Amino acid sequence: MLGTAMAAPLVAACGGGGQGGNAKELTFWNFYGPNPQGDARSKWFTDLVAAWNANNDVKVKLHYLPVSEYLAGTALQTAFSAGQGPDIFLLSPGDFLRYHNGRVLTDLTPYLKPDQIADFDGGVLDTRTVDGKVYGLPMEQEPLAVYYSVAAFEQAKLSEGDLPATWDQWLDVAAKLTTKDRFGLLFETIPGYYQNFTWYPFMWMGGGSAVPESGKPGFDVPAVHNALKFWQDAVTTKVAPRKPQGDGAGNGPANLGSGYVAMQQSGIWTVSEMEQQKKDFPYGVFPLPVPDGGTYTTDVGGWAFVANAKGANPEAAATFIAWALGATDEAGVERGRQWNTVVKTNLPARKSVQEAARAAGAFDKPALKVFLDEVVPGGRGEPRYTPEVYKAVSDAIQATQLGGADPATAAADAASKIDAFLKGYQGAAML
Repeated sequence: MLGTAMAAPLVAACGGGGQGGNAKELTFWNFYGPNPQGDARSKWFTDLVAAWNANNDVKVKLHYLPVSEYLAGTALQTAFSAGQGPDIFLLSPGDFLRYHNGRVLTDLTPYLKPDQIADFDGGVLDTRTVDGKVYGLPMEQEPLAVYYSVAAFEQAKLSEGDLPATWDQWLDVAAKLTTKDRFGLLFETIPGYYQNFTWYPFMWMGGGSAVPESGKPGFDVPAVHNALKFWQDAVTTKVAPRKPQGDGAGNGPANLGSGYVAMQQSGIWTVSEMEQQKKDFPYGVFPLPVPDGGTYTTDVGGWAFVANAKGANPEAAATFIAWALGATDEAGVERGRQWNTVVKTNLPARKSVQEAARAAGAFDKPALKVFLDEVVPGGRGEPRYTPEVYKAVSDAIQATQLGGADPATAAADAASKIDAFLKGYQGAAML
């Protein structure tokens, strides 16, 4: 059954297949490569496709889109609505239900052996699985934490002992770090799935949820009001900017590394970005602070490969994905290790890749040890909501963070929209 208004146009219009429907050449849309910078991430993708193409009659062709266009734009949705959706594409849990409920995701289970499925870390497949069928293979696990500038702390006469553990302490430290040339703290202000992803932990730490859980009320609760107000206070007190640098608040080198901010909420990927672009910049990492009476929680995201069920050759697309991210031979494990600990810094989604990474000393770096020892234990997988729920939450964040709206009023408005939508919802479960 279709569960969303967004699902129907996808189903109605995507029968034409990927990029012209060539069964012998699969298009793979992504935001990594081949990119103009020709960086390590781009090379990993081009090498992956080259290795596949060298041994298979059905070829894969990469189609690169900039991060801003892929994450915050509508290119992917527009392509599917026009009947030109790619054969293979990257999908986050946050937007999974748009495409699953629209019936455009291929069931990958028949192309995976039981030992391949078992190799994925506990729970990592949950938000890509419906009724026991796997519809996406994750590349990585990406928890969120806070990065801080050691030099900025020293200039403000602060030390590791001053790292904030509560929201009040966080704003207080941010104020001390704020100067005429630098903001003390950075949260994402650009609306989109990434902003929602980074805000969810603040909602969860107080016991809130975007949708009702186990009989508990949903969005219009004090925990949500407080989370919205906290992000609003960071901007209104001017310890946080209204606009990040670069392509957003997930970009560490452009924000923390440039001296634009002294503390920045971002994901584990920032470790490798800082190494590659700001190697001599001294920084530290600490877990997200907690509200009074709250429970520490962070969000764990990560992208997955998915195949277009309405494409020209879904079987070949699914076979490629199972090989690229699920192969358990030495080459497959090494491919995963390279992506997660050399090209990027992530927590691998697969147990065998985690073991190989540990054996290679990948997690000995101080920043990564903080992630493993202090950040990850409070992790919760990025939720999968429908576009309607996502949009209601996004509007509430924007209305309060930058628009000055009353948090309780914005939460009540969003809750009303969510509750009305849920009354008629018949799609896959929201997690």
